[in-house]
Amino acid sequence: MRYREFGKTGHSLSELGFGAMRLPMHEVDGQSVVNRELSTPVLHRAWQGGVNYVDTATMYCSDDSQRAVGDALRAWKGGRIFVATKNPCYTEDAGEWRKHLENSLERLQIETIDFYHTHGVNWDSYVKNVEPRVSKWLRQAKDEGLIRHICTSFHDNNEALEKIVDTGFYESILLQYTLLARGLEPGIAPAREKGIGIVAMGPVGGGRLGGDGEGILEALPQVARLPELAIRFVLANPGVTVALSGMTTLEHVNENLAIVDLPPLSARDLDDIERITEKLKAASDLYCSSCGYCKPCPKNVDIPRVFELYNKDRVYGLHAWAKGEYTSLENGRIWWDRNARGPSACVDCGQCEPKCPQKHPIRERLKEVKAHFGEVLDSPK
Repeated sequence: MRYREFGKTGHSLSELGFGAMRLPMHEVDGQSVVNRELSTPVLHRAWQGGVNYVDTATMYCSDDSQRAVGDALRAWKGGRIFVATKNPCYTEDAGEWRKHLENSLERLQIETIDFYHTHGVNWDSYVKNVEPRVSKWLRQAKDEGLIRHICTSFHDNNEALEKIVDTGFYESILLQYTLLARGLEPGIAPAREKGIGIVAMGPVGGGRLGGDGEGILEALPQVARLPELAIRFVLANPGVTVALSGMTTLEHVNENLAIVDLPPLSARDLDDIERITEKLKAASDLYCSSCGYCKPCPKNVDIPRVFELYNKDRVYGLHAWAKGEYTSLENGRIWWDRNARGPSACVDCGQCEPKCPQKHPIRERLKEVKAHFGEVLDSPK
């Protein structure tokens, strides 16, 4: 395991971090909880392999992730493990915010949280909530020794990231950065220059880069599996300290440990990746550039999302992930938008087509996608 300096925190963290959002679950007395008989060995195997950073949050794993991590920490007899968790509270009630912090300390069974994050910050929430109120509560908690470092998880665009970096308030930022999601890449370099640690969440893209993907693997034929390429790409960025991967099984842990022990990608490798990803993006944009001008659809068909899934399947070769996401869309199971639907909901009204700047025959394309993925039996009528 290789280690990197984490900004100006004074800590060296493992290149692979353990994301505790996908711990193995089971049902007990009608409640979905983390299966401790499986989760503790998985966490301990990662720590035995040199992983020294674990990230959790209040609501992960049906509100049981922090407790499961705490149980694993209590049973751990090895070296130092750095713990990161998050506070999702942005009300004006300092007592409510403080209760979240105290609950996390109790669940994790520790006296001090190493890296304490404001959860899911964007620029608007930073200006309206963090700067005027939450920042004061964080500083007080740090002065009391309840937290060591003030951090954030971030969900916004690169312009907002650079503004957050310029404030100098946070000591580390947890953000999305993957082989196929590089929008925040320009903001990582100035963060590094200012000594802000960067943790890249979901280097395997929440599972989309976890299986097939022959289109992408064309870049480096010597790489057999897509997760290897995905994790090594993220770690090739010198501004990234930790690639944070959600791991559920011992197999996941062992594969990831083997990946981070491989030599870093070379400059030529990165050039080859750039060439093939630009080629794939160009092929995708010929079909749809995801501008969103076609929306809203009166039947809530998420047209850009439909075409994105089609492109990820036919162009990038992400077959299993794309089919799963397509099925969820058709059945109204997209967690961030329960109203979104797939092409089965299209009534052929044609309102979308005049708004498309690329003049795509959207209705015909939706039929192509539906035929490509096949009928979903319980799709909306």
